[in-house]
Amino acid sequence: MTQTTPHTRARAEIDLAALRANVRALRARAPRAGLMAVVKADGYGHGAVPCARAAIAAGAEWIGTATPDEALALRAAGVPGRIMCWLWTPGGPWREGIEAGLDMSVSGLWALDEVVAAARATGRTARIQLKADTGLGRNGCQPADWAALVAAARAAEAEGAVRITGLWSHFACADEPGHPSIAHQLTAFREMVAHAEKEGADPEVRHIANSPATLTLPEAHFDLVRPGIAMYGVSPSPEIGTHQELGLRPVMTLAASVALVKRVPEGHGVSYGHHYTTPGATTLGLIPVGYADGVPRHASGRGPVLVGGRVRTAAGRIAMDQFVVDLGGQEIPEGSEAVLFGPGTRGEPSAEDWARAAGTIAYEIVTRIGTRVPRVLLHEEPEREPLPGAVPTARP
Repeated sequence: MTQTTPHTRARAEIDLAALRANVRALRARAPRAGLMAVVKADGYGHGAVPCARAAIAAGAEWIGTATPDEALALRAAGVPGRIMCWLWTPGGPWREGIEAGLDMSVSGLWALDEVVAAARATGRTARIQLKADTGLGRNGCQPADWAALVAAARAAEAEGAVRITGLWSHFACADEPGHPSIAHQLTAFREMVAHAEKEGADPEVRHIANSPATLTLPEAHFDLVRPGIAMYGVSPSPEIGTHQELGLRPVMTLAASVALVKRVPEGHGVSYGHHYTTPGATTLGLIPVGYADGVPRHASGRGPVLVGGRVRTAAGRIAMDQFVVDLGGQEIPEGSEAVLFGPGTRGEPSAEDWARAAGTIAYEIVTRIGTRVPRVLLHEEPEREPLPGAVPTARP
């Protein structure tokens, strides 16, 4: 995390107090379950290490990442407690994962073979979680192959090579309340869990609930919920509600310093292709961030920004390093703050507003903010010891 100087052109402020508040709010939505704070993709662009530590301080018992390299980086940074990672490819760092005490997801026999070989080489028992494909059609073991995977994993467990610590899956359409696939996936998950347990598996946790399921589907909470985007104060989808309606506080504020203000005449072309020409004599403000910083080019002509006390719109094309707003004749000093998105407490746009302008989802807006934009941590607090293990809960 880099601190800004008075000359910094742009910054992404990361409000860790808001993140802690979101974790507490999400825990309250699932009071009988533990919580896995998902910090993949560098904490959805917010910074994986500080966000993981803040989540643990707020009561998260587990940390989740996509790739093993992400999980190993957290361990190297001293993040304690249970860390799970799930996006493995052949030849992955299984041995390093075992030595770091990671929970490693297994979706097929090839992965089980590799983790067992690594466990034998290290002489240590690997912690694995079996992933069921209950209908997403992405990673995970198909129902037709589940019995074979469970049998092989149980044999490896009997040998002492692995410990089956979890059974899990992922929703396809939990962000669309009432979608018929939700009930189908829950049924399939229960059936696949029941088969594994009948074969002797005794997992520490069973989990399927992502952010939208954490917020709207208490029947899907099981032993553990896995909020990702909601932890950062961003709504999973408009159908579920705004972040305000969900009681969440956006964690990231993206701002820049206005680089130039100048007067131009009527009919002046602005940015590449002259897709915008000034309707009259006006002032233009230059905002020194662009698509190389993660500002979506698809939001050209539509992306909102608070500058000079008013929300303006990107005028013309968003370029690699900069874009322009038409200030409508307003004169503001260079160095004035331009806020692209934030919590909305000052009337600034939200990440959801940029998502609508770009025809995408808010997940993409926050995760794409690039490394040229320094992250500035706000409201850090001393770390606390992690809570041990996952919270047990009654079987639903």
